[in-house]
Amino acid sequence: MQPLNFPKYDFRFKNSQNSALIFDIVRKKFVVLTPEEWVRQHALMFLSIEKKYPLSHINVEKQILYNGLRKRYDIVVFNPNGSIHLLVECKAPHINISQTTFDQIAQYNFKLKASYLMVTNGLEHYMCQMNFKEEKYIFLKEIPEFSR
Repeated sequence: MQPLNFPKYDFRFKNSQNSALIFDIVRKKFVVLTPEEWVRQHALMFLSIEKKYPLSHINVEKQILYNGLRKRYDIVVFNPNGSIHLLVECKAPHINISQTTFDQIAQYNFKLKASYLMVTNGLEHYMCQMNFKEEKYIFLKEIPEFSR
């Protein structure tokens, strides 16, 4: 897998039935190593190690219903009170982050109401804070560290 624009992390890998697998620290199981999964696993390590978000507050690849359609978000970080702090959309490194990507995460956030959004393809990262009163988002240089 190609190097990404994240710190270097130690991952656990294995092969099974001709597929490379990577250990997911949140789901606590090996998952198929796709380019998007490579980005997701880096984002999870970044959130837990660099930003100090407890793994118990992180959820990965859960289904939501949006306008009657079943969608899956990549990563959600919950606040201690159960509200959603951060929504992360991961793309494979070869996927350019475009307005369509922001539209996708914004649609998910109509339902989830996260305070912060992050979009990454592993090479480029965009973070923003939601301003629900004015219905806009403010781009940030980085997302905040975990705080109780």
